[in-house]
Amino acid sequence: MANVQWTATETEVRNLATNWWAVALRGGLAILFGLLTFAVPALTLASLIWLFGAYAIIEGAVNLLAAARGHGQRPWWVLVIEGAASIGAGVVTFALPGLTALVLLYVIAVRAIVTGALEILAAIRLRARIAHEWWLGLSGALSIAFGVLLMAAPVAGALAVVLWIGAYAVVFGALLVGLAFRLRAHREAPPASVRLAA
Repeated sequence: MANVQWTATETEVRNLATNWWAVALRGGLAILFGLLTFAVPALTLASLIWLFGAYAIIEGAVNLLAAARGHGQRPWWVLVIEGAASIGAGVVTFALPGLTALVLLYVIAVRAIVTGALEILAAIRLRARIAHEWWLGLSGALSIAFGVLLMAAPVAGALAVVLWIGAYAVVFGALLVGLAFRLRAHREAPPASVRLAA
């Protein structure tokens, strides 16, 4: 059985800190998506499909770009899996716009659970290298809880589902933005002082 490295290397952390803006961009996109759902809570199913599809594809592209450049809070292969899953979910929503609300909810729920599990794995790997890595772990736990909630109550009213999705996106995005600023501070701090900031 292969040995799994559960702690991120200093090089991985430095790469992530150098590219803190990519984490902030991802968080900003999530917040924007969430605010749009609140601004227009009476979105039709078709509008929600287009909005989610665009968000998923853009977020997936950001992850694939981070993997190609060798930067990110996870190993490149994890970024590729998460990016491909997001793009796949986005493509499914565009390719099959006639999806029922139930199928769309399951696509969103599965994507949230996969993303959440990968975020928690990344937080575990980063725990010995940066202070407040719990931002990432908490965003992962939130994603998993959101996915499970959608699967447990898939027949909730359409307006309630839109508001759930909006609230999830805003909180998830805020946690990523918080992590990004912690990474920015890490970039500017000497390596020996990383955990002292906790």
